[in-house]
Amino acid sequence: MSDSDAPVPENPPAPVLPPPPPKAPAASTADTLPPPAPREVVGVFDQYFEAVRKSLRAIESTQLPAIREAAGRFAATIRKERLVHVFGTGHSRMAVEELFPRYGSFPGFHPIVELSMSFHNPVVGANGQRQAMFLENVQGFGPVLWRNFVVTAEDCLLAISSSGCNAVTIDVALEAKAKGMYVVALTSVASAEASTSKHSTGKKLHQVADLVLDHKAPPGDSAVRVPGLDTPVSPLSTITGCTIINLLKAEIARLLTAAGSPPKVLTAACHIGPDRARSLFEETYDDYRRRVGVLYR
Repeated sequence: MSDSDAPVPENPPAPVLPPPPPKAPAASTADTLPPPAPREVVGVFDQYFEAVRKSLRAIESTQLPAIREAAGRFAATIRKERLVHVFGTGHSRMAVEELFPRYGSFPGFHPIVELSMSFHNPVVGANGQRQAMFLENVQGFGPVLWRNFVVTAEDCLLAISSSGCNAVTIDVALEAKAKGMYVVALTSVASAEASTSKHSTGKKLHQVADLVLDHKAPPGDSAVRVPGLDTPVSPLSTITGCTIINLLKAEIARLLTAAGSPPKVLTAACHIGPDRARSLFEETYDDYRRRVGVLYR
């Protein structure tokens, strides 16, 4: 019997179908995000990181001898129970407060921050930015400020200004020198050289100080160029200035400790436990109150 004559089964087997394709997983949150920014936009990150690295490398390669000298002067002043006065207006108040009373800081410094030239977060209206910027260029402020304190030639001043050109900070530095204090400037020399002094002497902060700490921020401070925007953004001086502040702080703490006068440091509980942190907090502020008492005798 030929194949064609073979009987056909009444119920032929069902064809075997391939398995269904696996179900696609539900889209994750990441899948719903917009695609990464094009390279020319991501490049603003590259610009800022490189500008920070460049400035920090410049500080490390050129400023350490001056930082050590300033730290030695300041440590000697603190050991004599005298004060390192720290003055800045506007944005420079951030560096003042980074030195003291920040966590990881200790008494011996006398932060001087005038609200009329630094409390301008309303921006416009009462206590606005216009008034603050006007006042920081009113000359004659130095003698008025120092009249409040009984200072001696054993005191030091750390005067902070990124541009080094506003009249008030120069005035405060000049009057401190007239009273015999050793004056250290924390500034950007590059910014100063690109700017015009607002002081009647025509001098800039780095030209009146005994010692200059150059935090290496670029002229005008801002470091990033955005395609299509003709004005740079993203300043550096907060990072570079506070880097020098913390290098100073570390070296002064080392010198004081080596000399047998370890400072009382405001310390977080995660380092020493909550009880010790609370106790040290009170001890530190008591020590500060005692130290600044000499300014009002």
